[in-house]
Amino acid sequence: MTGAPGEPLRQDEVELFEGLRGRLEAIAYRLLGSASEAEDAAQETFLRWEAADRAQIRVPEAWLTRVLTNLCLTQLKSARARREVYVGEWLPEPVLGGDSMLGPADTAEQRDSVSTAMLVLMERLTPTERAVYVLREAFSFSHAEIADMLDLTEAGSQQVFHRAKQHLAAQRTRAAVDVAAARPVVEEFLAAATSGQLEPLVRLLTADVVGVGDGGGKVPARAKAVLGAQAMAKFLRGLFRPAEVKRAALGGSPDFYAWTANGLPALVVVVGDRLVGVMTLEATGAGITAVLSQVNPDKLGRAERQWAAVEHGEPLIKGW
Repeated sequence: MTGAPGEPLRQDEVELFEGLRGRLEAIAYRLLGSASEAEDAAQETFLRWEAADRAQIRVPEAWLTRVLTNLCLTQLKSARARREVYVGEWLPEPVLGGDSMLGPADTAEQRDSVSTAMLVLMERLTPTERAVYVLREAFSFSHAEIADMLDLTEAGSQQVFHRAKQHLAAQRTRAAVDVAAARPVVEEFLAAATSGQLEPLVRLLTADVVGVGDGGGKVPARAKAVLGAQAMAKFLRGLFRPAEVKRAALGGSPDFYAWTANGLPALVVVVGDRLVGVMTLEATGAGITAVLSQVNPDKLGRAERQWAAVEHGEPLIKGW
């Protein structure tokens, strides 16, 4: 029997929550696009669980998901105001392969819902549209369950979901990849980027490729996106040209690793024990369609902890 308000959590109640923490964080990450805020939302949900009249909670997972989702909806409303004053381009925090925050990846829809491009696209949805879409598409909650969580009717949930899908219809679904499959993509990209030549890069990029960098005003990054294969190739050639001033800015010589982030090939840049950047490569059969670089140190904390916890082997380039 679960505890009454004010009673300390029993061990089984703690274990129940901890068994769901990864799933709750995965929902919150898709809703907020921020790993650190997702962790905070899950922890606040734990505190609400601790303070609740748990004897009256018949289905703990549904109750916890409802609490978490509504915390995220409140957070999303204030996040919109923060986005308006954000310095430069905004990208979500990267989540590296192997992290439980990525959540389920059994279907193409689940994998696509956590891609960097989709998280950016979901910024255009209203908070309610985003919540309904994530709960239904990525976590397979029924419309009846979603309606109960969000104080909607079942028909209302269905309508909101349909509207959200229409808004997101232009986004192509891309399959997630494992580290082994990602490595050749990253190797080819890095070889082209460090060749000093434009042609190898242009061949890898689609004509409408876009490049976005998020420095958050903390680290130098282009204020606007780079558009088109020629412009992107020139930018990358300059970015990957070794220079002492770049090493000084980074605090040392960087090592480059092939990995995955948000289910897609990624170049992880490390200086000593510090993870200083994650460059995610969005691609189709036609080539690389987007190069998305997260270098804002405020958005790399979770990725750095995850990187330190995994065996990542030798870098593709050491001491650049």
